[in-house]
Amino acid sequence: MFSYVTFRVMQALLIVCSLLSSVVCVSEDKAVESHSPILSFIISVWQSRLYLYSAGALLFGIWFSVKMALKKKSVSSDTNSSHKPAKSSGCSDKEKVVHVSGVKIFYGSQTGTAKGFAKELSAEVEASGLPCEVIDLKDYDPDDQLADESTNKIVCVFLLATYTDGQPTENAEWFCKWLEEASTDFRYGKTYLKGLKYAIFGLGNSVYTGHYNTVGKTVDKWLWMLSASRIMTRGEGDCNVVNSKHGSIQADFIAWKVKFLNRLKKLVKGDKKTCSGNCKNGGSCKNKTKHEHEHEEEGDAVQSTNNEEDLFESSSDDEESALQDERKGPVVDMEDLGNIINGVKKAKSKDEEQMVKLSKLNGFKRAEDEEEKREMITPTLRDALTKQGYKLIGSHSGVKLCRWTKSMLRGRGGCYKHTFYGIESHRCMETTPSLACANKCVFCWRHHTNPVGTEWRWKMDPAEKILNDSLEKHQNMIREFKGVPGVKPERYEEGLAVKHCALSLVGEPIMYPEINAFLHLLHSHRISSFLVTNAQFPEEIRNLVPVTQLYVSVDASTKDSLKKIDRPLFKDFWPRFLDCLKALGEKKQRTVYRLTLVKAWNVEEMLAYADLIAMGQPDFIEVKGVTYCGESTASSLTMANVPWHQEVVSFVQQLADMLPQYEIACEHEHSNCLLIAHTKFKIDGEWWTWIDYERFQELVQAYEDRGGQQSFSSLDYMAKTPAWALFGAEEQGFDPADTRFQRRNKTKNISGC
Repeated sequence: MFSYVTFRVMQALLIVCSLLSSVVCVSEDKAVESHSPILSFIISVWQSRLYLYSAGALLFGIWFSVKMALKKKSVSSDTNSSHKPAKSSGCSDKEKVVHVSGVKIFYGSQTGTAKGFAKELSAEVEASGLPCEVIDLKDYDPDDQLADESTNKIVCVFLLATYTDGQPTENAEWFCKWLEEASTDFRYGKTYLKGLKYAIFGLGNSVYTGHYNTVGKTVDKWLWMLSASRIMTRGEGDCNVVNSKHGSIQADFIAWKVKFLNRLKKLVKGDKKTCSGNCKNGGSCKNKTKHEHEHEEEGDAVQSTNNEEDLFESSSDDEESALQDERKGPVVDMEDLGNIINGVKKAKSKDEEQMVKLSKLNGFKRAEDEEEKREMITPTLRDALTKQGYKLIGSHSGVKLCRWTKSMLRGRGGCYKHTFYGIESHRCMETTPSLACANKCVFCWRHHTNPVGTEWRWKMDPAEKILNDSLEKHQNMIREFKGVPGVKPERYEEGLAVKHCALSLVGEPIMYPEINAFLHLLHSHRISSFLVTNAQFPEEIRNLVPVTQLYVSVDASTKDSLKKIDRPLFKDFWPRFLDCLKALGEKKQRTVYRLTLVKAWNVEEMLAYADLIAMGQPDFIEVKGVTYCGESTASSLTMANVPWHQEVVSFVQQLADMLPQYEIACEHEHSNCLLIAHTKFKIDGEWWTWIDYERFQELVQAYEDRGGQQSFSSLDYMAKTPAWALFGAEEQGFDPADTRFQRRNKTKNISGC
């Protein structure tokens, strides 16, 4: 090393000197003539240059050799010290790295077997030097705590027994319910549990072939859908000694436990799972030999994955995947249902179709061949919507529990309707009498798994059945929260009595031919009505009976942007859209424009929005940032299209300045939503945007008793807005009676941008 470096240095010096020599030679000729003593000295030095080169090279070589010797001695000293026991005051950075901080063992047990296994495993984990905690799932709140396990380097072990009919045990029922909903709720996101390491051992009995170890399998699937990492193959214990791999469920557990403890030791050391050796680049895996024993322990992993393909077919948020899998077979794509209907329309004459006609009074004419019509909910669609958490009703309706209902049951705040209008979110039922829609919006919550069409061509269920079944199914979903950690007993009891109905779940409720009958039934049960329409059915809006509050979705302000965002099926969608806004302006009860801001799509259309507001003169304007619903082949929407709250505030302030009769009234920061209200609701400097629901019920009853002759207006049932709900309040729309719960990975703070 020394000789090579010395050679290179000398070579460089010679090159430099050769360049200088040419200069000095020229100077020598002139020096002879001038006889300068300085030049004579320089010439003598130049003539002795070989001695100077040798001296310089020697000095550099000595310096370099000393430096290398000292460096080698330092490395040797560090190596020797690393083999010595570390003192408490001088641990190295490498020794401070903790790969596993502890183990948490969760059990779902009915007879005590899983609980016994948990204690047995805990004792052996603690004997290995790791802290371990055994947790009964009934005492664990996944909504508060499970995401934290992703960041604190805890390994979570789930010992789960399968009970009657493949259901979880009583103490694990809520945990499984929450996990299932989180895995299909886009609000949690695909990466909600990213970083969580887990292992599962299921307890079952193969005598029950249809339900053998279903709880362990489904929990494994849901955790995977939320991006949790399985550290080893799922274990399955069989109470049936005939089929048990090791002769008994205890022996099955012991075999799995040995593998788990071995895997845990490797994780503590920082070892990672390695590939099978078949690298994508075609080369050999460097770690193949080193970790062959790991693959022996998990030799059945590949086979297990193949056996579990049915568990991992669907993604966490892409709710259309269930339909995409079915498209491989002879199943009709529901997104193309509108095209199919149009084809049928051309094939049949109007006299032969006998379709349901929407009359001026919103009545209906039943077709003689009603039983021959197809059902809106096909078997494929039923499977897809059921996986998404819908409770389906009849052949075209559904109900689902809103996440804000769950939130308010636990005292964690209500939705923006609670802030803007005084709705009690835990007493609100979200439903729809029609899953069909005439648009395929890019921000559709259901990723277009619902059917589409421009007119009613399906079998029809009576309004009484839809309402009764909706109330029953909604109450059953509320009952599942009895005893759940954090649920307030008084709100649980109140939640069983539905007071509000949001007809905004999915689809186009106004398409249902008996929508007026359905609204009459709601009001007869003293349930308020909040109906949302996509502004494609102007005559149906005009024929609508009074509702507590009527919404029109104004997703864009120009023809081109509306076509791009809503993707309507009607060819004359723009005239229909404008006519709907005019029809809304003719209503005397409370009306609302609902604006959904899609960044880079429609936020720049300020003047056009102002013109549309002047056309319909709504009582209120809700402006909300679009909610990203996950990846979808049916939409190009990404997180880049979601505006920050401050961007929404800025848009609303500019819009309000352009509207002479409107001002910003309320804000709901945690929904990224603001309310612009007509100044007629500002009395003596105070806002009255809330609703007197009892007064509304009295007014609508008098309206119906007198056959519509006694009308009433939105000012007849308004109520004062509390200070915490107003725009600019410190609470930013959060009810101080509740306690706000912040999830991890909360929204980026862009105040001041």
